[in-house]
Amino acid sequence: MCNNCDYTIHGRHHHFGWDNSFAPAERVAPGSTIEFQCLDSSGGQLKADSTVADIAKLDFAGINPVTGPIFVEGAEPGDALKVTIELFKPSGFGWTGNIPGFGLLADDFKEPALNIWKYDALSLEPALFGKNARVPLKPFAGTIGNAPAEMGLHSVVPPRRVGGNLDIRDLAAGTTLYLPVEVAGALFSVGDTHAAQGDGEVCGTAIESPMDVVLKLDLVKDARLKTPRFTTPGPVTRHLDAKGYEVTTGIGPDLMAGAREAVAQMVDLLAGRYQIDPVEAYMLASVCGDLRISEIVDMPNWVVSFYFPRCVFE
Repeated sequence: MCNNCDYTIHGRHHHFGWDNSFAPAERVAPGSTIEFQCLDSSGGQLKADSTVADIAKLDFAGINPVTGPIFVEGAEPGDALKVTIELFKPSGFGWTGNIPGFGLLADDFKEPALNIWKYDALSLEPALFGKNARVPLKPFAGTIGNAPAEMGLHSVVPPRRVGGNLDIRDLAAGTTLYLPVEVAGALFSVGDTHAAQGDGEVCGTAIESPMDVVLKLDLVKDARLKTPRFTTPGPVTRHLDAKGYEVTTGIGPDLMAGAREAVAQMVDLLAGRYQIDPVEAYMLASVCGDLRISEIVDMPNWVVSFYFPRCVFE
């Protein structure tokens, strides 16, 4: 429990998808500090003793639960919800999976795969992957947002202008996030917590890990914000920068095709150099490698790069 928090929202107060008719789990005043108990993106279906066979048993109706919603008193359409991300309380357990039909290289990796992670929840020392790879950790919430104005139930999978499944790894402790408000009270929810992820989350999963999140919710009146924005407290890649990067590229007129090519080339490089299965290289790339648009003005071809941190194997 959080001694300095105004409220604790227990994990049982979760929902699937976004719907502005959901009853709030709590009504709070602006400036309140709240601890959210967040489930992992499988909703607890995958556990420390799970095997790859459990991937096929996943009930996708129970995927990506978010804790909430929270009604913030005084929040009105046109305002912005100011979310100060104070801290994370990791669990020490996580998983990364290749789910058939999902991910950037779904056509190349059609069989399920699963890696179970165990990490030190206090020290957050790099987590072991296989025999030789150690992945630096950076906890954050993959899904964080407000309810949209449109009536009805909306899938939690795609990100939205009010936030949602953003999967931005820099929404970590110390960051301040601003979210557009489209309904009275904002109806804020958070979940899909990760222990680590690369930019792009290329296989579709990160180190999916249940954990508690402490946030302060405040209002910026009449902000007229069109999409989310955020401010970081300092450098964002220092946990990966120490040994430099291996970088592959994809070049052509289609950014998505370029992204696939850059990732596929990195999978080949990692699998060949470190004698690991290609699907393991794919999952490893998802939790610590970064997709970047390096060039988008020299038509007709654009450059997408994939950065893999050498510190993982050194």
